[in-house]
Parts: sequence; C-alpha cells; structure tokens
Amino acid sequence: MSMPETAEYEPEPAREKPLPVNLRRDQPLVPVDTVAGRALMAVIAILTFLAALSAGAAVLAARASEQWRGAVSDEMTIQIRPDSHRGIEEDVARAVAMAQALDGIESVRAVPKAESDKLLEPWLGTGLDLVELPVPRLIVLKLRPGATPDIARFGPALRKEVPTAILDDHRLWVRRLSAMASTIIFSGFVVVLLVLTAAALAVAFATRGAMAGSRESVEVLHFVGADDDFIAREFQSRFIRLGLRGGAAGGVAAIVAIAFLGFLASFWSTAPEAEQLQALFGAFEIGWAGYAAVLLVAIVVAAIAGLVSRITVRHYLKMLA
Repeated sequence: MSMPETAEYEPEPAREKPLPVNLRRDQPLVPVDTVAGRALMAVIAILTFLAALSAGAAVLAARASEQWRGAVSDEMTIQIRPDSHRGIEEDVARAVAMAQALDGIESVRAVPKAESDKLLEPWLGTGLDLVELPVPRLIVLKLRPGATPDIARFGPALRKEVPTAILDDHRLWVRRLSAMASTIIFSGFVVVLLVLTAAALAVAFATRGAMAGSRESVEVLHFVGADDDFIAREFQSRFIRLGLRGGAAGGVAAIVAIAFLGFLASFWSTAPEAEQLQALFGAFEIGWAGYAAVLLVAIVVAAIAGLVSRITVRHYLKMLA
C-alpha cells in the first residue's frame, strides 16, 4: 500500500511594508494641517503682536520726543520773581527790552499775570485769590530757526539789570528728553529682540518635534538618495509659510490695535484729560514709519522661522547620520 504524496509547502510572499503617509504620491513631507502647526502659528501670531506693539510704541515715543525737543529747543524763558523792594512790572518791561535787543530772537512775549495764575489751577484749583502768593512772571523768547544767541553774555547782563530774573535756555530739559527718548527706544528694541528670540526657540522646538514625527520618512528619503538640502528645504518652506501666516495675523492685529487707540485718543479729544494726552503723545499716530516697522517685524518673524527650521533640520540630520 503506497503512502499518499504530501503537497510541497510553498511559503507566502512577504508583504511589502507600506510607505509612510507623507511619502505617498501627492502628499507633503511635512504635515500641513496639524494641531502642532496651528498651535505654533498662534504662538508666532501672539509674539509678533507683542513685538509689533513694542516697535510701534518705540516709534511713537521717538515722534513725541522729537516734537517735545523741537518745541523746547526753539524757545527760552525768563522768570521774574517778585520782590517787595522792586516793581515787578518795571522789571518785566526791562527784561523784555533786553531780550528784544538780543541777536537771534524772533519774538518776545511777556505772559500776562492772569495767564500765569491759570497755569497753577491744575495744582491749586480754581477760584483762589493768588494776589498774596509770590507768583513769578514769565517771558517767552522765540528763537529764529538755526540761530544761536549769545546766552553766555546775555545771562549775566540780565541778572545785573534785573537781579530777580532767571534765564532758562532749556538745554537741561533737552538733554533729559533725549535721554528719556533714547531709553524708551532702547527698551522697545530689547523687547523686540527678546520676542524674536522666543519665536526662534518656539520654531526650533516645533521643528525638532516635526522631525521626530517624520523620522521614518527621513530615513526612507536618505535610503533612496535624497540629500540634506532637499529635506531641509521641505521643512523650511513649511515653517516659512507658518511664520508668514502667524506674522501676518499678529502684524494686522497690532495695526488694528494701534489704529483703535488712535481713534480713542481722537474720540476723547474733548475730554479734560485730552490736553495732557496730547502733550504727552502728540496726535497718537505712529505714521508710515511706525506701520513700516510693524510690517518689518512680521517679515523678520517669518524669515527667522525659515532660517531656524533649516538650521535645526540640518543639525538633526547630522545627528542621525
């Protein structure tokens, strides 16, 4: 009795491992619409908004400081203090005559006593009798543009004729205003640098996370002969788009916020506090230079996103190699 012949065993062919999703046809190497990408774009938008506001505030401070210095440097004041042994009206008239004879002076104006008393109302209130108070009298000297009066000789001559007179050429105030404006502008610049540094760190961490999630894809690309430049360009283009979208959103939000603050300042122009705000910030407008600074910040954020992502990718690929 013959034994039945056993069928020859044939092993099943090995199934090919499917490609990662982002290496399939018509799929980007870096995922486009992910939670991490949307979160990074929101972070970039917030940082751009803060940096743009800092840049706009610096431009606003620079414009206001220029107005202050222009108003202060074009004038000098003479203060006549009351003296019981002298007639203050005669001293005022004598000081006005001497100031009018000084070269480089465009106009001389003696501030009336009623106007001088009104300057004290914000501190003393209204309805007070200031007759008994020793309120000084002021004389405003308007300088010609580009003129440099001989203050070194005029000051002692004025004190000789009117011992109670004090000449203020505002040089001290100009120096203080310049120092204050420089401090504000430098502070705004430092804030912008810190925010841009934070944006660069956020992009670097996001790029490393994306690289870690796409490690299989990167290994396959290396296996088929793709160079580091190709992979870096793919990640760089993705993060540049994220940076542009986030920077544009933050920049537009900053422009809207600045325009809204300007609208509020103009809306409150009839309020009692409007005069102080006008003196402090001017017209509360940053001008074309301010808006250009805001747009520049948004562009720089996008450029930083692309550059940092490229550097991070190349460093990561070297570590894999």
